[in-house]
Order: sequence, then structure tokens, then C-alpha cells
Amino acid sequence: MENNETGGWIDPALPLCELHRHLDGNVRVATILDLARRHRIELPANDVETLAPFVHIDDSEPGLVAFLKRFEYLVAVLADDDACRRVARENVEDAAAEGIDYIELRFSPAFMAERHGLDPRAVIDACAEGVAEGVAATSVKVALIGILSRTYGVDACMRELDAVLDRREHFVAVDLAGDEAGYPPALFRPHFDRVREAGLHVTVHAGEAAGPESVWSAINDLGAERIGHGFRSAEDPELVQELASTGIGLECCPTSNLHIQAVERYADHPIRALAAQGVRFCLNTDDPGISAVTLAHEYSVAAPAIGLDRATVRRSQADALAMAFLSDIERDALVRKAGARS
Repeated sequence: MENNETGGWIDPALPLCELHRHLDGNVRVATILDLARRHRIELPANDVETLAPFVHIDDSEPGLVAFLKRFEYLVAVLADDDACRRVARENVEDAAAEGIDYIELRFSPAFMAERHGLDPRAVIDACAEGVAEGVAATSVKVALIGILSRTYGVDACMRELDAVLDRREHFVAVDLAGDEAGYPPALFRPHFDRVREAGLHVTVHAGEAAGPESVWSAINDLGAERIGHGFRSAEDPELVQELASTGIGLECCPTSNLHIQAVERYADHPIRALAAQGVRFCLNTDDPGISAVTLAHEYSVAAPAIGLDRATVRRSQADALAMAFLSDIERDALVRKAGARS
């Protein structure tokens, strides 16, 4: 990605990494139409231009309910393994088009499987195959994170974890997502004991729909190495100090937070205050198929609107690489790649 395309907010000498993007939250509108036609799935529109407003969200209709409504169209077309494989491949292609060097794509096998009664293990295999196809056709490095959808409950998450661990070779980490307030992290301590025993990394959605207590629990009960969103950590000075001293980073998704009305304006986003207190963070798109944004948008539009200066944004780009679930050898290779092109 050329520096002049992003107003200098992205440093071309550093790898561009995204650590929080939901694979099933990034389905192209054209793909939704094509898969719907193939599987005879009814949609509210029959061309890209008229369907897009049903899929994309903006400031004119924000809120969690509106956001989740859009998800219905994305998962409705995941009718078979081939559909899952295609969506995964296109996620990698989209990352390449955005100039991303490394991306961690996360997904819930149970959530993707539910609508059409698919086997979660088959969904995992299909997604892994699609990612492999995308990697072979691009220069993007990709890692997968398995999500446990806590909205379905503790027992269902244990079954989902069984599927993830059965396909452990496809994943670098496991995440806990869904109804944060209704299903606090401590309920899933046995699950993440198994995750860590399997040698997988841990990232947890926390501090978004619930307060600092959720972040504390994600760290102390589940062993979280990173926190998805986590901006409500700002409400607890002791937690802010803990994050700053330990280097546990926040996967920040500003536009997504705006779209679900977790914050009313970019300028209200707590990440500016958190960064000023030494908390490590990186910028991410979350569900770009719904928010209709790219990673460059988060750097060059969202970040300055929040009030972050260029030095802080570039530091976050470096932190994204440091926070990534990569080996030192893999990290060094990404740095060399970026240096060769700058």
C-alpha cells in the first residue's frame, strides 16, 4: 500500500498486521448474491447496489441490534462446505488487496455451521482449505483463531472446543466471543485450561459490553494474552496500570465500536487515554463486511478522528506485530519483507 494513499498514517517500512477480523463478518456483497442464487436463498434485493444497504451499516442506523441483523445475510449463504471455503479464500484475497502483510482471521465453527446444519469440523476444514488457497495466490501470511460462541452456553462451547481441538493444527489461538455480559469469562475456565494445555494462545472479547471486571477475569481466569476491544479498561486505573506493565494488548476496532454505539463518536473513544497511559493496542476492522471499512480506514480516518497522533498510530502498527501470535522467526521475516519494499 502506497504511503500517499493513507496520508502517511501507515508506515510502509513496517509490516501491516491485522489481529481482529472475523472471517464470517467479511463476506462480499457479490458473493452473498451469488451463493444465494446457487442455493435458492431469498434475499431482500437481487443486485449489489440494492443489497448493500441491507448488509452494510453506517452512522445513519447504528446500534447492536442493527449490526447483528446484518450478520443474518452473511451467514444465511453459508449453505455448504464450498461456500465456507470460498468465503475464507476471499478473506485472504481482500487482505492482499488492502496491502496487509499478516492477518489473523477468527471464526466460530458452530456459528457458521448452525444455519444449514453443517458439521463444525467440516466448516473448520473448509475454512482452512480456503485460506490455504488464498495464501497460495497471494503474499499474505495468515493464521486462524477459533472462537467459542458463549452465547450458546457453557456446554455448547465445550462441544465447539472439542471440534477446534480435533483440528488443532489449523489454529494458533482460541477466542471467547458473544454475549459478554450474560456469560462472564469465569464460566469458561475449564475450556481455556484445555486451550492452554493444547499449546494454543488465548485472546478474549472483554471490556466491550461489560466493564473492567470482565477484562480482569479474562486475564486471571482464562489466561488472556490479548483482549478483544477492551476499551472499558479505562474505567479502572488499576487495570490500566496492569495492562501497561504486563504488555497485554488491546485489539482496538474503532469503527465497529461506533457502529454498535459502544461509543457515540470517534472522539469519545477511550483508546486515546489508554494509549497515553502506556497501554499497547493495535487497530483492526472487526467485521469489515458489515462496517464496510478497510484497515487503511481505521488508520487514516478513524485514528485521527479519535485524536491519535501519527507517532501513536505508528507505534500501534509496531505493536500489532509484537502482539501477533507469531514466532520470532516469522516476525523477523515480515520485517525483512517490509524493509525490502520500502
